[in-house]
Amino acid sequence: MKKTSFLVAGLLSAAALVSTSAQAQDVRIGLRAGANYSNLAGNIQNESTYNNKLGFVGGAMLNIGLSDDGFFSIQPELLYSQKGFENKPDEYKYLTFTQKREGKVNYNYLDVPVLFKINADGFVVEAGPQYSYLLSVKDETKVTNTSGLTGSTSSSTTHDQKDLSGLNRNELGYVTGIGYQAENGVSLNLRYTGAFNDFVKSDDGTYFNGDLKNARNSAFQVSLGYLIPGK
Repeated sequence: MKKTSFLVAGLLSAAALVSTSAQAQDVRIGLRAGANYSNLAGNIQNESTYNNKLGFVGGAMLNIGLSDDGFFSIQPELLYSQKGFENKPDEYKYLTFTQKREGKVNYNYLDVPVLFKINADGFVVEAGPQYSYLLSVKDETKVTNTSGLTGSTSSSTTHDQKDLSGLNRNELGYVTGIGYQAENGVSLNLRYTGAFNDFVKSDDGTYFNGDLKNARNSAFQVSLGYLIPGK
């Protein structure tokens, strides 16, 4: 029900934007693809455990001109975005055991940024809010625990995680960036995207031993885009 309400609200918003921009000079659709360099922000315990990782970002965009000269426009996008982190292969001590984690965790999101865009002779500055929905998690973490009392060792490897009940699937955030857009519609963009809310639910203290209870998604993005020329 929540997803349906969001979709309806999104369609109504898009329709309102197009209607408001009926006299705009240019409405163009396009594609974007690139890479995320992501990690976690916030108050994270054992922060050095979590390293940056690379992931894919890509999807479609709609650019709506709000001025006759193309200087100002609004650009909603619909992107598939891989965020997350890599586990640093070091040992970390807890009260009764020592733990070593290896591997990476992918958080697969559907991102919907709405960017306000300034284009000054090809130089682009853009910023705006972003809604994100967590589609799935792929956890490829190998965990080795060594008891501080007996010295015994146990290990396990997670290949996937389908239970998302401990995570906040809805996320509000922001995007800001710069770039260059050629007259033929090809663009190169560098962006930073962050979140306002934690992605682990506040009542969950077991996810990664509670290290990430105050963690938020954070990523730098480099991408190529192409806006199809309008009539």
